[in-house]
Amino acid sequence: MLIPTPFITYMGKEVVKRLAKGTCVIKQQERVALDFEAIVLDELSLEDEINAEARALLGQYSEYMRHQNISYHEMFSRVKRKILAERKVVSAAADGRSGRNMKLSRDKVLEISHKMAARLPRIPGTRLNQGWNDTRLEIQRHLTDILMLEAKSDRLAKEKITSQKREIPEGSEEWQVLHRNYYEDELKKYGVFLQRETQGETV
Repeated sequence: MLIPTPFITYMGKEVVKRLAKGTCVIKQQERVALDFEAIVLDELSLEDEINAEARALLGQYSEYMRHQNISYHEMFSRVKRKILAERKVVSAAADGRSGRNMKLSRDKVLEISHKMAARLPRIPGTRLNQGWNDTRLEIQRHLTDILMLEAKSDRLAKEKITSQKREIPEGSEEWQVLHRNYYEDELKKYGVFLQRETQGETV
């Protein structure tokens, strides 16, 4: 998944907390946070599903890739774009064109903000203090700000690795272990603990 599940949980709670400061009246903050978390998880699970489908289809293009001298990454991108178009799905993975280091694309953040804003009026005890689109824009801004915290944690983790006295090849087993540890330490500053996710995966 593009974003660790514990951070998605944090994101849902943080968006609700920020909205409740004035944008909305939210009597069931925990309920809304869980709904917001579910929206993001559904979108990123769909992205994982499409990635898996693209990887499976690549087996059919091995000869074509060899003859045309096309890299795995390039062919994966082509196949994924075709699947996204056929299923009319917005890609969640950022392409870097927005000039930010967020892992989620601007279009996916926009789509998620629409779904979150649409969910709010349906939850008992919730009232918007401003127009629906103004509320949606507020949600989009909060999502972007929070996602930038995750991006910052990732960047700082990588900087700590490059600051080592010896060079550690990116992608190597040692690099991955160090990145995980440094990234985890950075996220702890926001009350996000990745150990829970790791423990859940090993059970």
